[in-house]
Amino acid sequence: MTMKLLLLNPNTSTEVTQLMMRVGQRAVSPGTELIPCTATRGVPYIATRTEAQIGGAIALEMLAEQHNKVDAAIIAAFGDPGLFAARETFDIPVVGMAEAAMLTACMAGRRFAIVTFAQALGPWYEECVRAHGLWDRCAGIRMLDTPFQAISEVGTEKEDVLVDLAQRAIVEDEADVLIFAGAPLSGLAERVADRIPVPVVDQVIAAVKQAEALVALRLRKATVGTFRRPAAKPTIGLADALAARLEHRDS
Repeated sequence: MTMKLLLLNPNTSTEVTQLMMRVGQRAVSPGTELIPCTATRGVPYIATRTEAQIGGAIALEMLAEQHNKVDAAIIAAFGDPGLFAARETFDIPVVGMAEAAMLTACMAGRRFAIVTFAQALGPWYEECVRAHGLWDRCAGIRMLDTPFQAISEVGTEKEDVLVDLAQRAIVEDEADVLIFAGAPLSGLAERVADRIPVPVVDQVIAAVKQAEALVALRLRKATVGTFRRPAAKPTIGLADALAARLEHRDS
């Protein structure tokens, strides 16, 4: 029986979605289908708290349209916009790319470092790590401080600089594991693994394998506690599918 995983990109860059699909499809198990979905409105890549709030709301709308068609979903933006709300609202397992990468890194070493492609991402990523309760396991966040040409090509264009940042994190921050963070850096881990003397976790592969594991575990949806589905509430002006979910008209 086919397992269907939704690769949900809450950014508008189809090129980045395609990049993540290429990486993810190399990692899926036989019988797993990875289904791409790209936001039709929003920003090309999320880099600030404001953009994360917007992306999280869009992710909920996309999930409302797709959740009955798939076995699990991946919010494919490092920083996990909308993740906790999605787990509260929908019955299927929802995996955050950042959380999956970080939890996987924790299984490979004591402390992980995050290396990313823009200065603006630093504060938001720190808040993401803290929200997941993993700041004590984080050796630090290193960020590029130079402009790049195209978001979908930044991992290739800045490969050598990113590797240098990773090597500095190992020496100066005593990182045991590396994560190249941000959807546009998907696939970089595999290309540069032999240039970095510690394990390097690819965010997409970690998310795909964690999603497959959660489906295999057959975990039930909580009916009590903080991630139970909220009680029905009337809405005004929301996207139809999301309104139906919040009003319990889809069940």
